Amino acid sequence: MKKSICLYFQVHQPNRLRLYRFFDIGKDSHYYDDFADRTILKRIAQHCYLPMNKLLLNVIKRNKGVFKVAFSITGTALEQFDRYAPEVIDSFRKLAATGSVEFLCETYYHSLASLASEAEFKHQVLKHAHAVEQYFGVSPTAFRNTELIYSDAIGRQVYDLGFKVMLAEGARHILGWRSSGYLYSNDVQPKLKLLLRNYSLSDDIAFRFSDKSWKDWPLTGEKYLSWLKSFDGDVINLFMDYETFGEHQSAASGIFDFMRFLPEVVLKDGSFEFLTPTQVAKKHKAIAPLEVPDAISWADEERDVSAWLGNELQQDAFNKLYAQIEKLSLMDDPVLWSDFGRLQESDHFYYMCTKFFSDGEVHNRFNPYNTPYEAFINYMNVLSDFILRIDDAVAVSSFPQATALKPEAEQPPVRPPVRRAATKPVAGKSSKKKKK
Repeated sequence: MKKSICLYFQVHQPNRLRLYRFFDIGKDSHYYDDFADRTILKRIAQHCYLPMNKLLLNVIKRNKGVFKVAFSITGTALEQFDRYAPEVIDSFRKLAATGSVEFLCETYYHSLASLASEAEFKHQVLKHAHAVEQYFGVSPTAFRNTELIYSDAIGRQVYDLGFKVMLAEGARHILGWRSSGYLYSNDVQPKLKLLLRNYSLSDDIAFRFSDKSWKDWPLTGEKYLSWLKSFDGDVINLFMDYETFGEHQSAASGIFDFMRFLPEVVLKDGSFEFLTPTQVAKKHKAIAPLEVPDAISWADEERDVSAWLGNELQQDAFNKLYAQIEKLSLMDDPVLWSDFGRLQESDHFYYMCTKFFSDGEVHNRFNPYNTPYEAFINYMNVLSDFILRIDDAVAVSSFPQATALKPEAEQPPVRPPVRRAATKPVAGKSSKKKKK
């Protein structure tokens, strides 16, 4: 039986915050750096999304559909494509039309909601599923959480939302002697199958490809095939950021040529087949339950959530943000809820990371701030204004005349009560790490 290769790409663009000073609080409620978002999005579209989508479309057609690939595209990225580069949406739709591409579901805002609120997590997952249907005409059946964050409790929630397969990190401290080359099941809900990332082979492309000091540079299709063939198991899961191609690894590095010919080199060998996550889950059985009591992710050497919640700055911002859910639940203000979603983006907390050891260079590469403290101060200024707006809205809605003017049937819907998620952020851990 042929081994399965599951190739998955994450597509995300955040809503970056503008410089928001203390004296802006209460005076200006536009928080976002639209110019930076537009400039960066257009650059990445030209360097990565458009050329890589064209490359994959040609590979799919050239190999008559036997080459398969999967994507998850955050809601914030879809919004920016619509706003600044609609041609990117068109190129993804062409890929969808081939029938060889699967689009996964995730949190709409690329958020940490799974660590804070079951109700908010559910809301964002359903919102993203609707967006995938709206943009690409397909209903997602596989799930990928923000930054591959996963735990037993999160897996149970994902299954309850109707998904039967979920992607996760093949973290060494979770697997022990076991291999990421097999399917596992959620320890609480065994019907949820888990595909675990092969971080070594994934990072060979995502991070080491252009590193001339790497002992295996340059990486060729034939060399990579030999590594694939030496790996035991039923499936090899290659998960990485889509921006790897042309943005993190420049076109001059040869990354596009590598990806143009790798599928054909692999398929010609005859030992492998490319499958989407849902296809992998249908073909292979889970060999055992995987116990993951504490949240893991694909970030850093620790493979935990310390990249976003590892210090007091991050935890303070995180807790203060999610403390607003109770008040927001009393209202149906679409502008406030939209800002709440955008302020949940994991990027804001990532910028506050103070781990400057083995992964410091990686964190700095994606950080628009000079220091984590600048990121924290700017975010907390924005959050302070946001909380003022919530409090003002609650105060207005508390007056009897605010609701008495409308018949009961016209009253705005109230969101369901908030349930706290079983997985809670853990206080600061060690600072040694490696991005993804």
